[in-house]
Amino acid sequence: MFPSLIVAQIQIFAAAYMSEMSISQTRPAAATFLCLKCHLLSLKFSTSMMNAPPRTYHIPHSLSWFYSPPPEPPTQLFRPLVLVTRLRCGGFIFALRLNHTMSDAAGLVQFMNAVGEIARGASAPSVLPVWQRELLNARDPPRVTCTHHEYDEVADTKGTIIPPDDMVHRSFFFGPTEVSALRKSIPLDISRKCSTFEVLTACLWRCRTIALQPEPNEEVRVLCIVNARSKFDPPLPQGYYGNAFAFPVALTTAGELCKSPLGYALELVNKAKCDVTEDYMKSVADLMVIKGRPHFTVVRTYLVSDVTRAGFNEVDFGWGKPAYGGPAKGGVGAIPGVASFYIPFKNKNGEKGIVVPICLPGFAMDEFVRELENLLSNNLHSSIDDRSTFVRSAL
Repeated sequence: MFPSLIVAQIQIFAAAYMSEMSISQTRPAAATFLCLKCHLLSLKFSTSMMNAPPRTYHIPHSLSWFYSPPPEPPTQLFRPLVLVTRLRCGGFIFALRLNHTMSDAAGLVQFMNAVGEIARGASAPSVLPVWQRELLNARDPPRVTCTHHEYDEVADTKGTIIPPDDMVHRSFFFGPTEVSALRKSIPLDISRKCSTFEVLTACLWRCRTIALQPEPNEEVRVLCIVNARSKFDPPLPQGYYGNAFAFPVALTTAGELCKSPLGYALELVNKAKCDVTEDYMKSVADLMVIKGRPHFTVVRTYLVSDVTRAGFNEVDFGWGKPAYGGPAKGGVGAIPGVASFYIPFKNKNGEKGIVVPICLPGFAMDEFVRELENLLSNNLHSSIDDRSTFVRSAL
């Protein structure tokens, strides 16, 4: 899911059927999206967003974009990235696999919206893609000016990284009732200044740590994905679709996190998010150069990404907005069980809220459910088993 190592899967429900596909590449001054040429049922469209003559590579059922093409057609670099499945009920599933080195969630949604606009008859996207990756170049000379515990080197001496075959997937729905119940367990002065994202993150991090039962003196951390586009002065230009996020980290010991009230974890999460500034982002870029692009810390780490405002549920390919838009499941990528996403969702009763896919070892999932149910039980009458939402497409 994150730069250079992990592939994320984004699955979106939409009424779309692709019968023919090819990829056309344009390069005006710098690179842009690869332009899509395809047929959507009877709507045939193609575009060359810029004036430069396109080069076309026919890659059936594939869709992607690249910065600078190699001298020869990079057919060997392409993989099946898009799968459209037509359902018997008349609906469609549009599944897209993203190589995260090219874009973050905001950039991916920008690309999908561009395809949707063209499919609906536009001659060009309303927001043109902007490359300008040099805006996030490291300084010269590079110098790390902030603390980055998200890149600490931690040895997995106790086998905390669980094989994928031992993982259990389950999704939990948090509507206004559940969020309100969580807030009631937090001191009012702390709850008032914290977002729903921070409340959920503190809760899930604490419950997850209790379920996994690390040693009390072991360090545990939660990484919070923060979109840093607005942190720059001036902000990154509209249309910039590259990775522009950070992994600020909240760090403590397992014993302290598990024995302390929820407000303790909440304050740690709130402080971590506030750490992201323009200097912080420049320091990360410099660290990448100095340390050779290290992977973020995985051992005893939980990573959360909020895509409730990313716009996956607003993408329209010509058949209206999707019934569901977001990642196909949690815990994806090279390191299973580490990541969860916060996804906008409407449950079977029509209640709007957030669904969170959780991936844990089998032995820990039952304990996680019990701990979460205990946290809510004083303020919520129905149990987690009654109100949880199982996202079947995740499996």
